[in-house]
Amino acid sequence: MYNTDIPTRAELPSTARLLRSTVIAILVAAVLLVTTILPAEYGIDPTGIGGALGLTEMGEIKQSLAADAAAEKAAPPAAKVQAAAPPATSTEKPAATPAPADEATAKKAAPGQQHTMTVRLKPGQGAEIKLTMRKDAAVRYEWSTEGGAVNYDTHGDPVNAPKNFYHGYGKGRNTASDSGTLKAAFDGTHGWFWRNRSNTEVTVTLKTSGDYQQIKRVL
Repeated sequence: MYNTDIPTRAELPSTARLLRSTVIAILVAAVLLVTTILPAEYGIDPTGIGGALGLTEMGEIKQSLAADAAAEKAAPPAAKVQAAAPPATSTEKPAATPAPADEATAKKAAPGQQHTMTVRLKPGQGAEIKLTMRKDAAVRYEWSTEGGAVNYDTHGDPVNAPKNFYHGYGKGRNTASDSGTLKAAFDGTHGWFWRNRSNTEVTVTLKTSGDYQQIKRVL
């Protein structure tokens, strides 16, 4: 039987060689961190290489959307409870009330009716409008901005949503308009969150038409 020869002390790498290899590995890792990881994950590009490779924009989008999601979760508890409230089931006609002057007040809607809501966002401010819809109901929507672009997140929350639940229909960054059909994936509230990341005030105008029970600004 042949046994592999044990290397002699002379064949083993020296301490200086091991130290040199370690230093080289650290330098390579540092270069990758500065040129790729920081731009792609955090939008930090001290060398400019990330911008040339298109990584910086990717990182900025990630950070912006993460900030928007965090801001939405930090909304006042009362607003979130309103967003998850189930549709009214009573057949009794509610008493007539004066027309609301504030755009944040809920607006009742029969299927097929149309509504237009406008929100003004100061720099850094966010706003959210939700529709109360039943599963498979569809709504045509169109929104546009004046004064600049916004980041947006279209999503839905079921009735009695579990903690950390998230169902998205689409999101974007630095967008001035969007339109399409929103089809409810479940009974609950469905709508749009916008945040103004510019340095000027931006106005968002939302138009909806379709099968929903209520439209309300919840944030």
